[in-house]
Amino acid sequence: MQLFNISSRIIVTCSKRLSPYLQQEIIALGFSIERTFQTGVELKGTMEDCIRLNLELRCASQVLFSIKEFKADNAEDIYVTLLQFPWEDIIQKDGYFSITSNVDNPSINNSLYANVKVKDAIVDRFRKQTGSRPDSGPELDKAVIHLYWKEDYAELFVDTSGHTLSKHGYRKIPGKAPMLESLAAATLLATKWDRKSSFINPMCGSGTLAIEAALLATNRKPGLYRSNYSFMHVTGYQESIYEDAIKRIEQQVIDNPSFKIIATDISEDAIHISKVNAGIAGVEELINFEVCDFQQTLIPGNENGIIYFNPEYGDRLGEEEALQITYSLIGDFMKKSCKGYTGYIFTGNLELAKKIGLKPSRRIEFYTSKIDCRLLEYELYSGTKRVEK
Repeated sequence: MQLFNISSRIIVTCSKRLSPYLQQEIIALGFSIERTFQTGVELKGTMEDCIRLNLELRCASQVLFSIKEFKADNAEDIYVTLLQFPWEDIIQKDGYFSITSNVDNPSINNSLYANVKVKDAIVDRFRKQTGSRPDSGPELDKAVIHLYWKEDYAELFVDTSGHTLSKHGYRKIPGKAPMLESLAAATLLATKWDRKSSFINPMCGSGTLAIEAALLATNRKPGLYRSNYSFMHVTGYQESIYEDAIKRIEQQVIDNPSFKIIATDISEDAIHISKVNAGIAGVEELINFEVCDFQQTLIPGNENGIIYFNPEYGDRLGEEEALQITYSLIGDFMKKSCKGYTGYIFTGNLELAKKIGLKPSRRIEFYTSKIDCRLLEYELYSGTKRVEK
């Protein structure tokens, strides 16, 4: 089996509720979608397509390339079937591989046991065919094999990503309670921002939203910030394909953006972290960072840009009581200082959101970790909203 010479099913996974924005990205790249589900998108393509998807997608977690479907009632069936699979055509005999899985089968209560059976089958196959075996372990920086096993249906994939794509590689200092990069990108795709007008991000924290906005507006893809993927450690990989893909995304970068990005925070430490992360991403010069209370944030006039808050949610009673005042002040600030803009507040506390004092025009569902969140959209009219009779 020569993986780089065949077409197969590709599953691109993502965090829950990000699949509509992942689908939007994949279609924009020119691919046809076969199926979209809660945590991913299915399409058909080649390993070369997987390389492109890994480099260009902002909302994805993993890019999985299907290599075998089969029936398995128990772990021994997994072992027996995979012992016959030509692993020597996929994994280098002097290489390294790891196993991941998504298992829901009544015969076992620990998915790690299924991982061990897959590993044993690969090792025993290599010993039988070549007299030696590759190393294996938990690290995801070389070849990665993924098992999906639900009831009696099993499917084997090459995980062409390895480490998750959700982290975009520029955030070396995370800061306090940072938003995951893929989630930040998805929420930006959910807004009405035209990527030409101003993007204002008070209470910016470690700067993830402002940085992702700059990357999106200048068409800088995540592949520019990462140099190792699992597909590089699969037999048949040609570095020239990857190099061509990198050159293509480098040429797509927009050098002369017409927007303004303003990011403020009351914490000097937060602004320092934001500047460091923005510098690694190569967009520090595109963002105007300032230490100030959010109410002193400079809002350019005569604009129809967006203002985006991601305030704390409060997980203790004392915190939540204090945040009620903060949320109320955010609402007052948007009403008085941001006329003509579209406002957005991302929060995991809908009770606190009521203190904003504005009626949202849209409530867009997201998750962060296991917290049920909303991106609330507010039309901040520059004058009185009139309805003609």
